[in-house]
Amino acid sequence: MDRRSLGDELNAPVPIGQSSSSAQPVLRFDNLTLGYNRHPAVHHLHGEVASGSLLAIVGPNGAGKSTLLKGISGELRPLQGRIELYGVQRQQIAYLTQQTTLDSSFPMVVRDFVAMGLWREIGAFGGLNASQYQRIAAAIDLVGLNGLEGRPIGALSGGQLQRAHFARVVLQDARLVLLDEPYGAIDAASVRDLAALVRHWHGEGRTVIAVLHDLDHVRQEYPETLLLAREIVARGDTAAVLSEENLLRARHIAEGRGGEAHAAVCHADQDAG
Repeated sequence: MDRRSLGDELNAPVPIGQSSSSAQPVLRFDNLTLGYNRHPAVHHLHGEVASGSLLAIVGPNGAGKSTLLKGISGELRPLQGRIELYGVQRQQIAYLTQQTTLDSSFPMVVRDFVAMGLWREIGAFGGLNASQYQRIAAAIDLVGLNGLEGRPIGALSGGQLQRAHFARVVLQDARLVLLDEPYGAIDAASVRDLAALVRHWHGEGRTVIAVLHDLDHVRQEYPETLLLAREIVARGDTAAVLSEENLLRARHIAEGRGGEAHAAVCHADQDAG
């Protein structure tokens, strides 16, 4: 079978995101290994993400998808290799982690919750000026929470709370946006509206990297995909990456049967020939 080995593919610095043929990279993985307590969760990654990419990261459970975002954001230091950033500093990255449950009694209203997106500008104890209040109001309106500014965050639905999280990202005005399972357990209308906001960010030339599990949504919304199973299985055009063969190989690699999956595919190709 005429096929490049997975090792050869990983060792070549092929762009992961390809928003245009002349786009410069916004980040680069150089033999990157990330993990916890010296146990690798994702290993030996090579490649670049082009500036302005709209990139989905998919893969089986335990594939290292969230771990990779933690590494990009600087929350997790590499066990080996490095992540290089170009034209953006880590403190300028907007990072939306997986949705967490908030204490319903926490004394904060929507306006104050969203205003936390300005913390890099105002610091822990800084006050807000008129321009910043206008930006907060505009962000709340943009995500469809107009009229709910004074509502306690504990009284919000799951979709409304996620809209408030997105409003905080809007205020950060970041060139690189990381989204970790941004649509989990929220209503279809919120998914539709927030996906439109992601498209808007992409249209502005921002780089958006999102960990997602809904492959139909990925096929519809994301032109580029990285399929991960503790290592890179495939990357590039979404339709090609999300082939049945690649998804099967990712599942087998995650289950520790990568060699068996590769042999099975080769044997099937030989039988077909």
